[in-house]
Amino acid sequence: MKFGPVKLADAEGAVLGHAVKAEAQRLPKGHRLSRTDIATLAEANIEEVVVARLDADDLLENEAAARIAAAIAPDHLRFSPAATGRVNVYSTVSGLFVANRAIVDRLNRIDPAITLACLADHTAVATGDMVATIKIIPLAVPEQFVEQAENMLRAEAAFEVKPFVPHRAALIATELPSLKPQVMDKTHTVLAARLLRSGSHLVTERRVAHREGAVAAAIADLEPDHDLIVVFGASAVADPDDVIPAAIRSAGGVVEQVGMPVDPGNLLVLGRIGEIPIVGAPGCARSPKENGFDWILDRLLAGEWPNSEDITGLGVGGLLTEIPTRPQPREQTASPPRGPARIVVLAAGRASRMGASGGHKLLAEFDGVPLVRRTVETALAADAGKVVVVTGHRESDIRASLAGLPVTLVSNPDYAAGMASSLVAGVSALGPEAGGVLVMLADMPGITGDHLRKMIEVFDNEGRQAVVRAVSEGQRGNPVILPRETFSAVRQLVGDVGARHIVERCGLPVIDVELGEAARLDLDTPEAIIAAGGVLKE
Repeated sequence: MKFGPVKLADAEGAVLGHAVKAEAQRLPKGHRLSRTDIATLAEANIEEVVVARLDADDLLENEAAARIAAAIAPDHLRFSPAATGRVNVYSTVSGLFVANRAIVDRLNRIDPAITLACLADHTAVATGDMVATIKIIPLAVPEQFVEQAENMLRAEAAFEVKPFVPHRAALIATELPSLKPQVMDKTHTVLAARLLRSGSHLVTERRVAHREGAVAAAIADLEPDHDLIVVFGASAVADPDDVIPAAIRSAGGVVEQVGMPVDPGNLLVLGRIGEIPIVGAPGCARSPKENGFDWILDRLLAGEWPNSEDITGLGVGGLLTEIPTRPQPREQTASPPRGPARIVVLAAGRASRMGASGGHKLLAEFDGVPLVRRTVETALAADAGKVVVVTGHRESDIRASLAGLPVTLVSNPDYAAGMASSLVAGVSALGPEAGGVLVMLADMPGITGDHLRKMIEVFDNEGRQAVVRAVSEGQRGNPVILPRETFSAVRQLVGDVGARHIVERCGLPVIDVELGEAARLDLDTPEAIIAAGGVLKE
């Protein structure tokens, strides 16, 4: 392939290296120029174009990407159509993504033109998650390189998704006077939630004394009717002959591993009775935050059996985020004080469902006040301190309607890309003192200052370390408060998505606050605005 500028008269049959616009017609990058195209460009007085002229054995980017994708075993995977040299790969099941780094590396070293990027090895995924992407860098690539990639992928899998298999799980929790019953209740709830994403269920809980004999008897009794047994000790494992590993042996089982190089999660025990796994959970697994227990549990639920070599190989990447509630933090240093949640009002969207002549919904008036101003005044009434308003579409009109209000205005020039860009802009405008962000949509007239204060009070009572979500009769709604721990994840959002994925996977407690119909009443159409008592404006 030869790439570069050529005279228009010599460009017929070549592939455009950059998009070209001629009058009302736009020819995209990657378009093969026809005689008609040449004539159109000539009429627009274009004399030179940047093109790729293919050699006899070159494949165009989309064909190359599609062929490489077709060589991957399709089990539990879905492939997007090739576009701009890219094929995205998605999981069709909830399961464990497993990558063969050696194969991925070899493929990426065939030629810089061919790239394959995927998730980290042994990452838990949900149905619909993107797990890999194939991208052809130039507009075309020699067919010999594509054939090498195809042969490599057919010979050995670069990656796969192993579906989670539903398990009937039992929990054995040992008791000591120092362990509060509410801690054990929370342990049950957190473990049950962990199991749900695999379709598994915590069907039995047994609370016994923290003694080898009591635990062994419970294991022996539960083993015939369950696929997985998890033991939470009231006291941490301190030795390979401590209560939990000793109980596994006493019940006729085998202890495979005591301890793992993942922190939090060091004090895990893995054993079995026959084909039934028994996991002595570390204390950190009482928290929903990711820890070493998750790594082992995910493998077991996907049908893998991690051996000692697998477990001892988890040290690189095994230093995870600290859990603030651990009784003995790694360092006894004072944490900076957590400030209150700040409010971000999202007012940048295009209101596309209003139709061509529906006007802008945020400028519709309620009792003579534009909806966006009414919403921002509600935010100010919550007395939460700083209020940030993100603007974008019809920015000058929206900002004019907010004249005189003591708010911070943030421009989102990328508003057309979707809600994620506005979330990122709003969170990025908050200072280091913000302990969280209350994300408020600008088109929800039923939300009041009292509603916001109620949510903020719950957030404060949870130590500003929980997600607080508005609901209506148990159904998810808005607003939502996100703790500071989620900010880095928010800044990585792209596209027309909100924070739901972050809420579900952040590992923090989620507290629902009932706000009634107001939590789900948003105004997206002219009919909805009129029905709510609004007056449409241009």
